[in-house]
Amino acid sequence: MLMWAPMTTYVTASIDRPQARDNTIKLWGPEGFVGMRAAGRLAAETLDHLAPMVRPGVETAALDDAAFRFMFERGGWPAPLNYRGFPKSICTSINHVVCHGIPGSRRLQEGDCLNIDVTVVLDGWHGDTSRMFTVGDVSLKARRLIDCTYEAMWRGIEAVKPGARLGEIGHAIQRFAESQRFSVVRDFCGHGLGRVFHDEPNVVHAAKRTEGPELRPGMFFTIEPMINAGRADVKVLDDGWTAVTRDRQLSAQFEHTVGVTENGVEVFTRSPAGLDRPPYAV
Repeated sequence: MLMWAPMTTYVTASIDRPQARDNTIKLWGPEGFVGMRAAGRLAAETLDHLAPMVRPGVETAALDDAAFRFMFERGGWPAPLNYRGFPKSICTSINHVVCHGIPGSRRLQEGDCLNIDVTVVLDGWHGDTSRMFTVGDVSLKARRLIDCTYEAMWRGIEAVKPGARLGEIGHAIQRFAESQRFSVVRDFCGHGLGRVFHDEPNVVHAAKRTEGPELRPGMFFTIEPMINAGRADVKVLDDGWTAVTRDRQLSAQFEHTVGVTENGVEVFTRSPAGLDRPPYAV
């Protein structure tokens, strides 16, 4: 189970300083919020752009190509491409794939549930978001799982405020998901970001509310619960990336990038087109 470092150090961040994951939590000022709004918007616009393409017969590689072109033409770059050897620009995770599915020749089929995960780099800032998509009609169980995951993410977001503990987020997510008889994946978590793709802190999605570092204004991180219809156990396939449910039951995920403000939270990756939750009117 992923957890937090035992000691927490906060630093005031600046774009004039080299950025790296160094076990510190960065606190950004107004310039950080400006950069993250732009990067988050482009990431969300990329998912909006892909929404009409999600239909039976479409290869996931075609979604990847369309995402790359859309980001590149607007001055952005896909952060996953060649990141630690990842070969594509986005992640496409279908049905029992929990996360990090690699786009390829797999064609979407009627009844599939698809998560598309996009991270764009724009002027050095990272916007990271994912949504679930349904291909035609899906089962009632699948729709319940998707609805639960969306609501769980938002319950986590609503727990964000200065002075709260990071564990409040995971506690809210876990309490709701398990009340709906679903399970929360422990092997993967959200993460800090900004000028770095993956930074401190880890944002776990199942926690005690009193655990974790204190939330302070200027913190940027993702909230991205992965909720399973069956057991929480996952395994990574031989490609070194694709994570699947061990019992082969469905998994779902939603993700937003957020910033802690003086009064609460700002969500950087809302859909400008209002396509936040399936089914999407496209």
